[in-house]
Amino acid sequence: MNRRQFLAASAAATTPLSFAQAPSAAGRPNVILIMTDDQGYGDLSAHGNPALKTPNLDRLRSESVRFTDFHVTPMCTPTRSQLMTGRDALANGAMNVSSGRAMLRRGIPTMANLFAAGGYRTGIFGKWHLGDTFPYRPEDRGFQEAVGFPSSHIGSAPDAWNNDYQDDTYMHNGKRAPYKGYCTDVFFDEATRWIRASGDKPFFAYIPTNAPHGPLFVPDKYKEPYRHLAPALASFFGMIANIDENIGKLEASLTEAGLRENTIVVFLTDNGATAGFTFYNAGMRGQKTALWEGGHRTPLFLRWPGKKLAEPRDIDELTTVQDILPTLSELCGLAGPATGLNGISLAPLLRGVARVLPDRNVVIQFGRMNVGCPEYGDAVVLWKKWRLVSLSELYDIAKDPAQKDNVIEKNPALAERLRAHYDAWWAQVQPRLSSFEPVYIGAPEENPVMLSPTEWADSFFDQGVQIRTGLPRNGVWHINVVRGGPYEFVLRRWPKGVDVSLRAELPAHKGEWGGYPAGVALPVASAELSVAGRIVRQKSGAADKEVVFQVPLPEGRNRLQATFFDDAGRELCGAYYVYARYTGA
Repeated sequence: MNRRQFLAASAAATTPLSFAQAPSAAGRPNVILIMTDDQGYGDLSAHGNPALKTPNLDRLRSESVRFTDFHVTPMCTPTRSQLMTGRDALANGAMNVSSGRAMLRRGIPTMANLFAAGGYRTGIFGKWHLGDTFPYRPEDRGFQEAVGFPSSHIGSAPDAWNNDYQDDTYMHNGKRAPYKGYCTDVFFDEATRWIRASGDKPFFAYIPTNAPHGPLFVPDKYKEPYRHLAPALASFFGMIANIDENIGKLEASLTEAGLRENTIVVFLTDNGATAGFTFYNAGMRGQKTALWEGGHRTPLFLRWPGKKLAEPRDIDELTTVQDILPTLSELCGLAGPATGLNGISLAPLLRGVARVLPDRNVVIQFGRMNVGCPEYGDAVVLWKKWRLVSLSELYDIAKDPAQKDNVIEKNPALAERLRAHYDAWWAQVQPRLSSFEPVYIGAPEENPVMLSPTEWADSFFDQGVQIRTGLPRNGVWHINVVRGGPYEFVLRRWPKGVDVSLRAELPAHKGEWGGYPAGVALPVASAELSVAGRIVRQKSGAADKEVVFQVPLPEGRNRLQATFFDDAGRELCGAYYVYARYTGA
């Protein structure tokens, strides 16, 4: 790729090319979009949970239009990519939590692009999980303010080392910065501060919390009411209680600033139940990653107090996370994407001018963590109250909400029709499933760039705990060399900032609310770098903290692999961290 091609690709990644020009933003509603991580449908007291107390979420629910047959994907990255683009995960490229498949394809406009093009201030506060390096970062995809952390959770492989939910280091507009306080408090406080600074300009604030995703770290006062439950469940419910408290504080701030009446508030969660599903799952079968209802049915609340929505009520139409982008586009009077959407606008239902949606079939499919490329048939097809699971199980959830009775043999014609829909859908997405989004190296916007095992192609490795245990795994990075010329590659077993040798062990980390296990020693004696058809190897000494290679590279797409060996030449693992720097003029 030459410089001109690079600039064109960068523009495609960061500007809404398929948007028509939006009219003035004056008088438009503000939007706050809150999405929690790993909180299931049953993890609210208003949904019948017998232990958990969520008074502020319950109040928001009572004031909202509630979609009771709303579906996401059973995993976080694909849900987030569908939310941001209105397109199915296998169509937008971000279909897996890591394995090189968590980066949103360049050139696809995002919800933030849409709002920015419409004259809104745009900010994200929390978990992005659609790419950690240029041009995939939130600040590259339409967000003017971005505070959060890389990858899937605090404590992930590319996260700041020893981040533990309290007084952590987060990314602020592409740079690491320290923040005081508990993670969820920080993200809501930063969002509230930014919202209050908006002046007369409308804002779009996206608050995707990391909680209650594990590790289950939370201040004692929040889990104290649940001490009678199992420890993990007490911590999980405590994290939700803290989220609920922050939603109450946000509501108070909106009222104080006079913003409540003209602010649309949307609440949803990113997948089905996790820690709480064995305790209470609202009568559903399945949990996170499952294709049954408990894996992908979540809450969706939408409130706009001062404008033209019908009264708070339940809507039982089949709806999906892909519908949120076109819905907000219509409600806010924005120019939406011209083509490519899989979602439809729910605005007619919200305004009460329609009672039903057009007849639709919905396919839910994503990339499994330890499988790699999505496989034919690993999906659920939804139509009205029917669910075709894995092409071999058929359920009528109107009669059988727990999905205990597979009625596929009794309804062969319906099953065949839903299979035919899936086959046509699969034919559209399958051709690009082996196409990986590359990590850009040598881009002026981010040089050097840190490559982490999160982007290893079809090799699941995104957890800091996996780094600590020295997991014997390796993988290939797909890269795009922006500028041909000389490069420096620094291979490390521990990330920069951890000032120990390649062979060193690390003590266990104890934080205020939780900790991490010790880091095991690895007998690293040499390292190998394979890139652009070249393989170079170098020995390392007992005190070396890194191995450095100088390699010239041509422009364009390529592959890179880095490996550590012991003194007998046996492979130990991949180099978990590689820092790639263009060193030319």
